[in-house]
Amino acid sequence: MLGNRSNEEWVAEYATGHTHPVNRACHTVGIPMIAVSLLLALASPFVFGMWRWALLLFVVGWVFQFVGHYYEKKPPEFLKDWRFLFVGLRWWFAKLRGKA
Repeated sequence: MLGNRSNEEWVAEYATGHTHPVNRACHTVGIPMIAVSLLLALASPFVFGMWRWALLLFVVGWVFQFVGHYYEKKPPEFLKDWRFLFVGLRWWFAKLRGKA
């Protein structure tokens, strides 16, 4: 699914499109919001009202992404290759480890 590139290559390419400090900050906040929203969405059939929180986190997380790209003056990477939708969270973890 992610082709013949290594995880490090995907993260490095993703990082080149996320160099502006505001964009990096927006992604640092927005990416985990989106990830948590997806987990909450999976739990929502079992917990009453959980889907509202999931939807709120999902929308606000994506707003952060697009605000960041406004400052970056570049479109999101996933617009050129949909597989970058699966790279953001890996970039976030690499950033936490000081590798992005």
